[in-house]
Amino acid sequence: MFMARASYATPRSGYWPEPTSESKAADKSVRATRATQRIAIDTGGTFTDCVWVEGGVLKTLKVFSTPDDPSRAIAEALKTISRTNRKPGASLTLLHGTTVGTNALLQRKGARVALITTSGFEDVIEIGRQARPRLYDFFFDRVAPLVCRELRFGVKERTDAGGQILERPSEQELARLREAVRDSDPDAIAISFLFSFANPENEAAVAAAVKEIGKPLSVSHRILPEFREYERTSTVVVNAYLQPLMQSYMEKLAERVTNTGDSLTAALLGLEKRETWGTRKPRIFVMQSSGGITALESAAREPVRTVLSGPAGGLVGAAAMAARSGFRKILSFDMGGTSTDVAAVQGEVRAGSQSEVAGLPVGVPMLEIHTVGAGGGSLARFDAGGALRVGPESAGADPGPICYGRGTEPTVTDANLLMGRLRPNRFLGGEFTLDFERARRITSEWLKKQGSRLSLEQFSAGVVRVVNANMERALRVVSIERGYDPREFTLVAFGGAGGLHACELAEALAIPTVMIPAQPGALSAFGILVSDVVKDYSRTLLWQLGDGLPQAKLQKEFRKLEAAAHQEFRAERWRGGLQYERSLDLRYRGQGYELNVPANDRDKDKDNVIARFHDEHQRRYGYHHAGREIELVTLRLRARLRTPQQSQLDSKVARPRTGGKPRTAPAERAPVFFHDQAVATPVFERGDLVPGRFMRGPAVITEYSATTVIPPGKRFWVDASANLLIRIRIR
Repeated sequence: MFMARASYATPRSGYWPEPTSESKAADKSVRATRATQRIAIDTGGTFTDCVWVEGGVLKTLKVFSTPDDPSRAIAEALKTISRTNRKPGASLTLLHGTTVGTNALLQRKGARVALITTSGFEDVIEIGRQARPRLYDFFFDRVAPLVCRELRFGVKERTDAGGQILERPSEQELARLREAVRDSDPDAIAISFLFSFANPENEAAVAAAVKEIGKPLSVSHRILPEFREYERTSTVVVNAYLQPLMQSYMEKLAERVTNTGDSLTAALLGLEKRETWGTRKPRIFVMQSSGGITALESAAREPVRTVLSGPAGGLVGAAAMAARSGFRKILSFDMGGTSTDVAAVQGEVRAGSQSEVAGLPVGVPMLEIHTVGAGGGSLARFDAGGALRVGPESAGADPGPICYGRGTEPTVTDANLLMGRLRPNRFLGGEFTLDFERARRITSEWLKKQGSRLSLEQFSAGVVRVVNANMERALRVVSIERGYDPREFTLVAFGGAGGLHACELAEALAIPTVMIPAQPGALSAFGILVSDVVKDYSRTLLWQLGDGLPQAKLQKEFRKLEAAAHQEFRAERWRGGLQYERSLDLRYRGQGYELNVPANDRDKDKDNVIARFHDEHQRRYGYHHAGREIELVTLRLRARLRTPQQSQLDSKVARPRTGGKPRTAPAERAPVFFHDQAVATPVFERGDLVPGRFMRGPAVITEYSATTVIPPGKRFWVDASANLLIRIRIR
């Protein structure tokens, strides 16, 4: 169920932690060959996407997701890959993007958490910032905290803002607390004291006292040593809320994936004992929300860093593919089966320090991705007033759209099929046939039940317009509302459904060019494949910069963070040189929030950082105060271990067709609806398009992982990097 789509350089061994004495002994038989089969897998709502490089070719596999247990789909994918494509004797490296944490937050299916905090501040997590979601609505429902009042425990301790210990918890207090928490029978424990970022001694003492309870611990000075007690406490609670679930999932995943010759494990992968993935134990890495991967053990310990795991891979992949075609300013548009993720990138992908997931503040670094409930599986409905609505409810993988064979309610995918945009016999390269007649029949019956007089074509066109409007608003959030002009960007559309809607969205926002990258339906998995190992560190300082940056003190604090990074990478047995990226959170004195600006070693002149802050404030808010005193709030350090995969991928992607002359004539012609009118439209297989040959729409471009619809009059071509470019309008 895979098809080769692009040619790259053959990979060498990936980054590996230093071997232990046990692994050294196990590796003796294969020391001469250290071939590694690297497979990136992104689990989504409808499909689980896999990509890997073999024989110099990037290959793709899509299997239906198993929402009840995502590891089952992963095991099925590995079974298929291992039977036909595994390198003989190769060890397995699995790079994984997961939605387990995100789904647990959205569905409120996490752990029972006990929160230990400074006495008198037990209700901080519920009070929050007292910001109204809707200013004049007195009946809105606030997002309920993840910890109920009965599970919040106060400790008599106090540290001042400067880090001086004013009161330490007594032994009697610690014993009382330990028994109270034990009696509450939590699944996990979160600890967050008022000024633990300035001095963690009291927090560490309490953590040691409750450790013997035997429950997973989330401690704020380890996860987020920053000020703002509400955001910090919320982040630590989210981590504790996800810990038991993620640990269980990752243990199950490791059990399914790991094959050391044990017959039971081999059976899970459908392999004979002699056909294992080499003698070295497979390694599993997990994609983080910040755009880098981390070891499985780290992800299980701090799952809060993985809540945007899959979308982060998509953004990394979009930026990497766009750079090959010379685009540095992009709006990424990832439309999958259940949701759409959008983001703006200028040059390099950067993470923000404050985000919100499921209405809950999360303070760990995350790529600035905006998500809306609009995807191929989004359900259509009529509201009480008779207006057509689409999403956020989704048919997902089970039962899925009507045309998949089990769904009973119309979705965006069904609408695209009924409009002729999806070709029934060309879905997944022809390996899965969409049931057009079933979609037509059940949708007609559904419309009659709703009392609607719309024709199938009118209804389908309406569904597409409504979902486009939802996604257009999302693109405006990450562009216009953040001070960016969409006319200066290129829209990079991917995901299984991105190419179906990209041109209409670009037209609405006056974006001049749309890029559909190679392998668009599996780009999130591709981004995971080429991601670096990344760990983020931070520390709140709250320094007044009346006389400019104190370079000596600043260098000393950064060196402390770098030492912590070096120690953690070494503890996990990583090898290779680390690259450090420094940045500062700055604000004008008296402001409530900060802007993050780079602070690289080359910035010897202190005014470089200050000037950069003024420029960023001007761009973001439309003004700046050149003479106003600036406050340094938080230091941030990103430690990065570069993946060999990115540098080994060839910058020139060969045309995927492997033999024979490409067809210049379309594979078929079919009626496709544009602006409520059927237009005879040529249908091309993407592998048949000749690089550099300009063509004009209308056209439908089909390929294994996605379909692209090009409206009449738009010029399109495939460039030397195998990316499909569509010219929407002249700048």
